[in-house]
Amino acid sequence: MLEMSSLQSVETRKSWVVGTVVLVIMGVSFGAPWITVVALKNIAAEVGGERSIPALAGALVWLGSGVGGIVMGRIAERVGIRWTAIGGAVMIAVGLALSTLGPPVPLLVGHGVFIGLLGIGGINAPAYVYVSRWFDRRRGSALALISSGGFLAGAIWPSIFERVIAYAGWRQAMLYYAAAELLLIVPAALIVLGPPPETAHRSALGATAHGSETVLGWPPNLVFALQACAIFTCCVPMSMPQAHLVAFCSDIGIGPVQGAAMLSVLLGSAFLSRQFWGALADRLGGLYTMLAGSACQTVGLAAFLLTQNEYGLFTVAAAFGFGFSGLVPANILAARELFPVSQAYWRIPTLLLCSGTGMAAGGWLGGVLYDYFGFYAPAFAAGVAVSMINFTIISTLAFRQSQTLVAA
Repeated sequence: MLEMSSLQSVETRKSWVVGTVVLVIMGVSFGAPWITVVALKNIAAEVGGERSIPALAGALVWLGSGVGGIVMGRIAERVGIRWTAIGGAVMIAVGLALSTLGPPVPLLVGHGVFIGLLGIGGINAPAYVYVSRWFDRRRGSALALISSGGFLAGAIWPSIFERVIAYAGWRQAMLYYAAAELLLIVPAALIVLGPPPETAHRSALGATAHGSETVLGWPPNLVFALQACAIFTCCVPMSMPQAHLVAFCSDIGIGPVQGAAMLSVLLGSAFLSRQFWGALADRLGGLYTMLAGSACQTVGLAAFLLTQNEYGLFTVAAAFGFGFSGLVPANILAARELFPVSQAYWRIPTLLLCSGTGMAAGGWLGGVLYDYFGFYAPAFAAGVAVSMINFTIISTLAFRQSQTLVAA
């Protein structure tokens, strides 16, 4: 790990209690947009079969949560994450209720503004900054844990939503879930999310608290811009199978129950393997972990182009989930390693905005390419190309870091 070890550790048993509760809160909050993913074909049927509309709703959640994270990160610095998390839970419930009024406008506004911008935006980015302050020795593992909330949601909720939607319809499923997430998130935030411990840690590889020195021998904001490009280009291909796997399975004759189960396998694999990537990041650092994850994601996504067999796709889904799961937390860890903690409140939300924008672009692009070509192979091929660009950017940063460490 790259943090200075001479300072007294802030980690205690309570740190892991806080991290576990934040994981649960993230897992519940990120469950909301999965209803639209599972019901993509049902919702599209109400707008002439255009899958790009429900895909856009999911994309707007990612984009909105990224923008909201920058604003809510600053608010959380002032009032505490407890209140932004509670407010976010209320806004998610409002967004789900509004979305039941139907596509396109209520669905898009409900998802983009309320679920994304005001809802998940008040929970996701502030949680990364908050939890990073509870850890120093095993920060990579802690960030991997809480960032698994979205995968935990994807592993648990799609199969449940598929059955609820089949029984009561997608609108009723949204209303049921709105009530459930309020009952789970609000008490947890009130009881557990207190002030974090004070930390005096600096970054180990460059910038001072005032950001006046270089990072990796380059201007700090140039390094940060490359980080932002890396997290955007990793999330574009990452989101394509997640947003379209159930519909893709249906197109090739695999039933919705199996499709939802396959999505759960993909995200369950991502959830479990993210702990591996977190432990690896504690040993190797953020940039080298990003490099390994990028290579694995590229290979996994390419495999979707090579099989349409049900059992083969289950295997590919599990492999893809393993490959991409370490990229986002490793990027966040790299930011904490490269820049001082005093800048975390805006650098981390900015990276998560780029991540959310990439997730939004990938999910939406997948729907657009499907509507144009009538099948998903062009979307997956485009994702592979973007993933190769991602590998190139990370390679540049990792090589620069290796040069810097050798020179030191």
